Parts: sequence; structure tokens; C-alpha cells
Amino acid sequence: MVFVLVALVVLALLASVHRYVWRRFVGDTTAPGSTLRKVGTVAAFVLPLLSLGAMTSGRIGAPFWLQQVLAWPGFLWLACLMYLTLALLVGEVVRPLLTRVLARRDAAAAARATAGTGTSGAAADGTLATTESGTRPRTEELVPAGRSTSSTSADRAPETAPAAEPEAAVEPEQEPEAAAEPEAAAEPEAAAEPELEPAVTAPGIAHPSRRLFVSRVVGGAAAAAGLATVGYGTANVLRGPSVKRVTVPLAKLPRAAHGFRIAVVSDIHIGPILGRAHTRRIVDTINSTSPDLVAVVGDLVDGSVADLGSAAEPLAGLRARHGSFFVTGNHEYFSGAEQWVNHVRELGLIPLENARVEMGGFDLAGVNDIAGETEGQGPDFVRALGDRDRGRAAVLLAHQPVVIHDAVEHGVDLQLSGHTHGGQLWPGNYLAELANPTVAGLERYGDTQLFVSRGAGAWGPPVRVGAPADITVVELASRQA
Repeated sequence: MVFVLVALVVLALLASVHRYVWRRFVGDTTAPGSTLRKVGTVAAFVLPLLSLGAMTSGRIGAPFWLQQVLAWPGFLWLACLMYLTLALLVGEVVRPLLTRVLARRDAAAAARATAGTGTSGAAADGTLATTESGTRPRTEELVPAGRSTSSTSADRAPETAPAAEPEAAVEPEQEPEAAAEPEAAAEPEAAAEPELEPAVTAPGIAHPSRRLFVSRVVGGAAAAAGLATVGYGTANVLRGPSVKRVTVPLAKLPRAAHGFRIAVVSDIHIGPILGRAHTRRIVDTINSTSPDLVAVVGDLVDGSVADLGSAAEPLAGLRARHGSFFVTGNHEYFSGAEQWVNHVRELGLIPLENARVEMGGFDLAGVNDIAGETEGQGPDFVRALGDRDRGRAAVLLAHQPVVIHDAVEHGVDLQLSGHTHGGQLWPGNYLAELANPTVAGLERYGDTQLFVSRGAGAWGPPVRVGAPADITVVELASRQA
């Protein structure tokens, strides 16, 4: 019942986010009935269906070829949806600011245009001057003493009479057209007046053309930012993990073991997207470091041995002086942990299922992942560490960092873990911090140190933002050296 409720909440959230993204990218920027709106609307229904198919096809046992077909577009869209939504939310802050700037610009342009049309030059004959209220007779001319303005007008009559003769010559049937000419000449000015007004239909309501412009600018910028981020994150995964190095001093480590190098790799996540080439790239990177020991700390696969066995085969090429070791992660228990333990053993790796082996100068132990508790195969610290000599240094392989407190209780000097992916997709690192004591890197808990790898692959979207994939060479240092 709880699972059903969670599923319904997730579906409702996805539907709401998709509705918001459609409205901002399609509804606000395209015309009703246009081809772009139709295409955007279809995509708003198809893309989430692909994502649901990508997430569920492996769990329901769909053919592997179908899982591969759905995985790339379905998982990539989830990453795109996340960063497009984040970019749009930033755009919600920019939108009113941009609208206000454009409104002020339009109002200033309208004011300048109104001032320009209200004050034109004088008439060519110098007898009329134009003001904001229209034309009026010039008052600058002096009237001679003893003469009235009426006589002055009379004296001017002969001068203006010739100008009236052409009007008198016009035939009666042509007079309406001549009379209409001043009105026709005024029509262009009247038609231009709305363009000079501020583009605001009501207080606080943007003019439709301005609102469309702002929506397209903000939407275009959000699309560019979101898609560029996903492209960058995808390239981070496809080019493979980088090599990091960290030195960890251990008080109990003898001088003879000083400088012992462990190549730590976690969360390879071989699956429908990251296949054989991905595994080969990781093996080559590990071998290039010439480690003394290889530690594969869980989440090797996302799928069954039948589908992914061949993709894991390059692991047989791992080279280390003291061998390669493996512990289960939670995803192994989604994929058939027992079959995978047997398969990696065939490939030359040594599974540590709640077990311990003695290295030169320290004990190497491994525990099953917590997810194995549902199958009666969870971590057993007593079995792995209970009867050991605590005078020797102990290094523990455990997939999830949350078991660090058990490690402290059993006197472990160093725990090597993965699981968190370093958050994988920023700002996912903040969520990962809520569920894990350490998200990435080296931290101390009492007398025990915990190192957490960001992982070499990716789960879900093959995208990493703010959490680059890595393989870490942990070099043990003796305080006696």
C-alpha cells in the first residue's frame, strides 16, 4: 500500500512538472493550432512515457533489446527535464524584470515620439507657427499705429486672393473629393498613434506582443542552458572516469606495507546504456595505475548475467599483484546477486561475502550490502571481523557508507565505499548528504577513516554534473615509516 501511494505521488509530481515545462516552452511561445505547438504537445506525452519505460522495463523482464531502445531517450529525458525545470525556475525571476525593462523602454519611446509630433517647424511662407495645440496666426508681426487688425486683414486680402482662384475653378462634382483630401492626409497620423502608446493594455498587464517576446527569450535561454548542461554531463560519463590519488595513514600498518596501493572502483553500472566498451575503458584505466590490489565495491551491474555477462567479461583483464576483490552492492540484489557472484569469480575476481583475507601487513575484509537482508544475505560484521587480531590494521570493503558505525564498533581502520555517486547530478549531492554520512572523499569517524568513491559509471541518466566519475588509488601509509 505504501509503495502504491509513493508511486502515485511520483506520477503526480512528474505530471505537474511536465505540464509546467509544456506551458513555458510550448504554450507560451507558440500559436494555437500551429505545427510547433502540435509537435511540442506530442513530445510532452511521448517523452515521459519513454522515461517510465526506461525505468520499468528491466524490472518487469522486458527483452534486453527493448531495454536498450528505451534507455537512452528515456533516461536522458529525465536529466533534461530536471535541468530545463531548474533553468525555467531561474527564468521566473528574470521574466518580470525583463518585462519591466521593456515597458519602460516602450514608454520612453512613446514619450519621445509624442514630443516630436507635437512641435513641427513653421510654414514655408512664415505666416503660421505650430504649437502642441495646433496652428495659430503668428503674433510676431507688428500692426502699424492707427490701423486695426481688421484693416490689416483687408489689406492682405489681395495677396491671398490668387491662392483661392484654383479652388473656385474646381467643378462642383469634384468638391467633395477636394474637401476630403485633408482628412485623408490626416489618416496616416491617426493610424500611427496606437504605435506611439506604451504597450500596456492595463495596469500590470503586459501587451501581448511583449509577453510573447519575453516568453520566447526566457524559454530559449532556459532551453539552451538546460540542454547544454545535459550535453556536458553526458560527455563526462562517456569519456570515462579520471584517476584520483589519496594517501591514508594507518597507525597499525607496519613499515613493510607502507605505500601499498589499492585501486578503488565502485558503481560501474554495466547495463543497457553502459556496456562492454565502458567496462573495457575502466579496466584499462585501472591497469594503467599498476595497483597492488583492486577493490570493486559494489553496484557492478544493472541487469542479469544472461543480458550483461558478455559486457562484464573485460573484468577478466584486471591486473594487480595481490588480486582483485569484489563485494555486492544494492543493485546486485536487483539483478541476481548469487549469479553475479559466481560470474565474477569465473572472471578472476575474489568475492568477499562477509569474509576476510590476510594481506601483507593488514586484514582485508568485505561485507554484503544492506539490500541483501531481504534475501537473508545482509552484512555480517561478526563473521567478517569478529575473531580477527585487532593488533593488525583492517581495511573493510562495504558498498554503502552508512555501515561506518558498525565498522567503528569492530575496530576497522579504513572503510572503502561507494554508492553515493557523489550526488551524480547537481544539486543531488545535497540530497545524498541527507542519506549518507559522507558523500565523497575521506573523513574520520573516531579511530576509523571512511573513503567514499564517486563511482566510475552512472545510474539512470548517463549524465554527471558536479560529480565527475573517478577511480581512486588509495595509498596506505605507515606511521612507522
